[in-house]
Amino acid sequence: MYNVLEKLRAGEALNDKEKLVHAQGLVSVLGELHDELDCAVFAAYGWDDLAATLVGFPGATTPLADKPEAQAEAEEQLLGRLVVLNAERAAEEARGKILWLRPGYQNPNATDAPLHAEAEQAELDTSDATPLAKLKKVAWPKGMRQQIAAIRNTLGNQALTLPALVAHFTAPKATTPLILDALGAMQDLGMVGQENEHYRLIG
Repeated sequence: MYNVLEKLRAGEALNDKEKLVHAQGLVSVLGELHDELDCAVFAAYGWDDLAATLVGFPGATTPLADKPEAQAEAEEQLLGRLVVLNAERAAEEARGKILWLRPGYQNPNATDAPLHAEAEQAELDTSDATPLAKLKKVAWPKGMRQQIAAIRNTLGNQALTLPALVAHFTAPKATTPLILDALGAMQDLGMVGQENEHYRLIG
């Protein structure tokens, strides 16, 4: 299916077998989902400047030897940013700061508090301090990219519990499960970590 998707992205004609794969595998839908997810990830990391050059182009899902210069440069920038993030994460872990994506699953038997626990807890204790009455609530967006951006904007540099996060949006009863779904997806992608029932951005 991905070979067919790459041909579609390159604007090449499909043969009869590839047309069958395209029809049965809903390859166009697969491409749309890939592009939507890629855009959401770029937005989550604040790297929208790379999305226009990388999302939806040939070489996004399978290797492509002869890439346009702009695309190759964007990929080099992306790789460089990922290397920097990896180095930052390694340095944090060396200092004892580990932001588990799923603490209950990844580190269920932990008994020793992390080295940064006291400072982290002090920050967590004050992160939900904004009075709810002063919050300007907004509607929960419908698109995945917009939902991830909304969570990023709401969390910022602070750590929030689920109720504190939900309080920023209208219709909390209907919005809570949707926010949980978005948080779960962001945790799976390594964008959000959870510690002591507080959510914070990673990276």
